[in-house]
Amino acid sequence: MKKSQYKALVDILTYVALGLGALTMLLPFLWMISVSLREPAQQYARDLIPNPFTLQNYVDLFEDLPNQAFPYLVFNSFKISLLAVIGQILTCAMAAFVFAIVKFRGRDFLFALLLATLMIPPQVSLIPNFIIFKYLHVIGTQWPLILPAFWGGAFGTFLLRQYFLTIPRDLVDAARMDGASLFDVFWRIYLPLSKPAVAALAIFAFKDSWNDLLHPLVYLPTDLHQTTLTVGLAFFQQQLQLGGKFTVLMAGAFLSIVPLLIIFFVAQRQFIEGIALSGVKR
Repeated sequence: MKKSQYKALVDILTYVALGLGALTMLLPFLWMISVSLREPAQQYARDLIPNPFTLQNYVDLFEDLPNQAFPYLVFNSFKISLLAVIGQILTCAMAAFVFAIVKFRGRDFLFALLLATLMIPPQVSLIPNFIIFKYLHVIGTQWPLILPAFWGGAFGTFLLRQYFLTIPRDLVDAARMDGASLFDVFWRIYLPLSKPAVAALAIFAFKDSWNDLLHPLVYLPTDLHQTTLTVGLAFFQQQLQLGGKFTVLMAGAFLSIVPLLIIFFVAQRQFIEGIALSGVKR
């Protein structure tokens, strides 16, 4: 077999394997959409295409839930996630700029120490953080879900630092010769040139905050007007299943991932570019 033929065969097998993998991951998503468009009596039917087709489950999601809580759950999740994105971008970008550009004694050691925190599961720091927030008297509010984003993060700092290192250092030298401060270099040069990496970090931060279930369960009250969408859907799961409305739960699950899909497809090009140039996998 010639080398070109062997390469073509390998490419075909690779695309077939990737296609099967994509189909395997896509089927549960399609099944969720299919169930959300069925009548409750047909919720366990094996047909992928709903028959009959109905949007009543989405109407029931807003009308039948206790105290019409679904809009409040969506709003709370959006509010917390957007603030988390802002906090992560600001703090991680500034820390990454310092580690990439500013030279000071112990820089490499501090950066290695920061990366070492990636090996610590978030559950380990849950109790110490809870004690801190208890002394701050913010338990039962949304602040414990927002403030940690403004403390920076090892992953976001590493992602942006790797991207900052790809920007020519000559830009810094030229700006410094023109009298620009370090903050001017960061704000006017590095941050605008790092849109792909910033977009990638924003998607990661939004996804992590939007899908977070553990921390809202710990810090927020059970009041559905104050908690997040993930917690609300978890509370509704048993109630809707016992009520024979598994289709309504699937409608809520589908709506909960729509924002993530929209954000990813809107910023897809910047996201892929940022990951490729920074060399980060997650």
